[in-house]
Amino acid sequence: MQENNEKDELIEALKKCEAVKFGQFTLASGKTSKYYVDIKKAISDPVTLKKISDIASARIDLTTTSRIGGVALGGVPLATAVSLKTEIPLLLIRKDAKAYGTGGRFVGDLEEGDKVILIEDVTTSGGSVLEAVNLLRDFGANVDEVITVVDREEGAEANLWNENVTLNPLVRASDLLKEE
Repeated sequence: MQENNEKDELIEALKKCEAVKFGQFTLASGKTSKYYVDIKKAISDPVTLKKISDIASARIDLTTTSRIGGVALGGVPLATAVSLKTEIPLLLIRKDAKAYGTGGRFVGDLEEGDKVILIEDVTTSGGSVLEAVNLLRDFGANVDEVITVVDREEGAEANLWNENVTLNPLVRASDLLKEE
């Protein structure tokens, strides 16, 4: 019951900060949608960001998780907030390796065998977060869970499941659409 209350409160917070909009929208993929999730509005609103962090943090096993990972760009502030709440070290995954400084695609310490939980803003097919999962696994990290603020329910859960990764959405698109 508490999870339903949290979900309803999060939906209300997302709407209040205008992160969820209804209408006709063209997505980056070129598809059209009757709703749009502008997670930048949520992460720039301290009340909503704290709510997301509180709910996500409660779903993490503090005894076995080594790192909280965030994929640039949308996952970074979310993962940072969860890292602060849980006091689990933060790991950022860049979209591209840097050719200067220490280079690489990771910001933060990562050791072989570390258990990493990835935090994502919105999942659709799961493609970008799967890329991060595979990158981390290639390094030797254990990744079997992704927490996403909103799952658009367009294949991410199945695609991640096929790679032995559980998608843990705080809100599903069907929850948002019920509230329209």
